[in-house]
Amino acid sequence: MQRPRPGGFFQKGFRMSKYRIAVVVGSLRKDSFNRKLANALARLAPPDFEFEQVRIDDLPLYNQDDDGHQAAPVLRLKKEIAAAQGVLFVTAEYNRSIPGVLKNAIDNASRPYGQSAWAGKPAGVIGISIGTIGTAMAQQHLRNVLAYLDMPTLGQPEAFLQAKEGLFDADGNIGEASRAFLQGWVDKYVAWVKRHNA
Repeated sequence: MQRPRPGGFFQKGFRMSKYRIAVVVGSLRKDSFNRKLANALARLAPPDFEFEQVRIDDLPLYNQDDDGHQAAPVLRLKKEIAAAQGVLFVTAEYNRSIPGVLKNAIDNASRPYGQSAWAGKPAGVIGISIGTIGTAMAQQHLRNVLAYLDMPTLGQPEAFLQAKEGLFDADGNIGEASRAFLQGWVDKYVAWVKRHNA
């Protein structure tokens, strides 16, 4: 899986898969552990799943005054979410909650009221941090938001990952010690998406 590209799902030449997953990485850092995790998780998915990271770094700060004439990046994000069969949130934790850039993306794509792009999309929530509790608080807060947005969200298994040596191998794949657990998580998420797209 590559970094987000202009056009997202609608880019010319995008390989059509049965299940397209919009991946929202809640970190803008160049060497983000969460982007690395998102890339590695995509490699554990079956061939009929395509994971595409959506861009959120160019969105304006949400302002309700703009609901009637949303900016082009907001409309692009909403189109990409609408085209997906599921959404995967891979988020960092800042100050015991979700990053502002992620909340801004959620707010922008949820408006105007009654025209949310998120509604009904099956979601998965996961994240990685250098702290021993992983992103437990951020995930809890995000789940509260997703419940309000009417996104059926995979509840179990939960995954609170600590960034430490061996989690990724030299090629950026999940290391041997964590591979079985995270393969199991991906398998559950895949089944969740299929169930809600039946």
